[in-house]
Amino acid sequence: MPKVYVRVHDRLTTMIALLVAGMHRMDLKSGSPFWMLKNAQAAFHPPLHVDHRCDVLIVGAGITGALITRSLVEAGIGVCLVDRRQVAWGSTSASTALLQYEIDVELQALARKFGIGDAVLAYRSCEQAVKNVAALAKNLRGVDVRSMQSLYFSSHWYHDRRVRREGELRKQHGFALDSLDNAALQARFGLDAGAGLLSTVAAEVDPVQLTRAILDMAKRKGVEIFERTSVEEIVATSRSATVMLGNGKRIRCKHLIIAAGYESERFLTQRVARNRSSYAFVTDPIEGGAGCLERCLVWESARPYLYARSTADHRLLIGGEDDAIDIPLKRDASVSRKAETLQKKFSERFPRISLNVAFSWAGTFAETKDGLPFFGAHEQHGPRVHFAMAYGGNGITYSAIGAEIIRDRLLGKQHPCAELFSFARLRH
Repeated sequence: MPKVYVRVHDRLTTMIALLVAGMHRMDLKSGSPFWMLKNAQAAFHPPLHVDHRCDVLIVGAGITGALITRSLVEAGIGVCLVDRRQVAWGSTSASTALLQYEIDVELQALARKFGIGDAVLAYRSCEQAVKNVAALAKNLRGVDVRSMQSLYFSSHWYHDRRVRREGELRKQHGFALDSLDNAALQARFGLDAGAGLLSTVAAEVDPVQLTRAILDMAKRKGVEIFERTSVEEIVATSRSATVMLGNGKRIRCKHLIIAAGYESERFLTQRVARNRSSYAFVTDPIEGGAGCLERCLVWESARPYLYARSTADHRLLIGGEDDAIDIPLKRDASVSRKAETLQKKFSERFPRISLNVAFSWAGTFAETKDGLPFFGAHEQHGPRVHFAMAYGGNGITYSAIGAEIIRDRLLGKQHPCAELFSFARLRH
């Protein structure tokens, strides 16, 4: 067994011990997430053992917290960051990190709910966010990132017309894509499907590397980062916010940003999303590369959907089989069976590609009813507490937009997506 896996096993053993000791309230992943194994070694940041004050406190050192930190630092705003785990070691480590402008809800469905103007705004903002994140990652040292294409295909014959209408609507509003019929899908991808939409704006990234690189840069610019520091309670007024830590200490700040992923909802009495589990596996490196999928993300029209992406070292990462399980032990027991199902479904779709499962895992994610995220203040805590809930299959893309929304709010500006991605949607 390679030494890196021994080191990872030691770290995972330590993490399990911490869980048993009660340091982590929520078990966000099962199995062996690929990014944890690939990026076992990381810089450690000390926990906070004294009372503290800062301008802006961000709770959560995953990719969402990292992107918000970067946005605020560039705007000249002082930031302090805390996480109950280590940097990027929560849901970020289980993310499959597909960067797409297409969201889980099709443009035509979003238009029926919010109107075509807001639907196009959401899609266009995601398109720009993909470009921004990819450009950022390419400018950071040591981050695996590649520009990709994205193929969305119909899962069943009775989805064909819907997928074609989706393509027509996107083209009508200026989105560049190719509409592929069965013959073209067979020739280019070996895929027997009736309709497909091929977009050129997409990317894939190592989310753990990206998070660490952003926060390493932020720390060099003066950002304070405290790991293994849990927030237990929020007390907010119209002028400030104070958090009570698990060790009895407190942090007072002018603004508080909750970017704790799927654990953020414990700070709200109102349920704004539902937690689910998603499953994934990664293959051994494929000799000669992943063929037609080497530079193309693929996902389907069924819900929950099967999706696949390659990695920089020529593996395939395949995921899906989402379910409503939110019990860690039950999710743990499903990982192997779900990986077998995913492998079978993928092989039926792409019979030309042979693969061997190397690691499989599952992770918690959350879904909102309309497929959109929530960014901004909630009436429960008032104007000084901001939530960053980048929920759905576009978590990183949404996080990039949310970083701009929150930055603009702190600067007294109104971002174009601020209202659409706010908690005000819950009143309609």
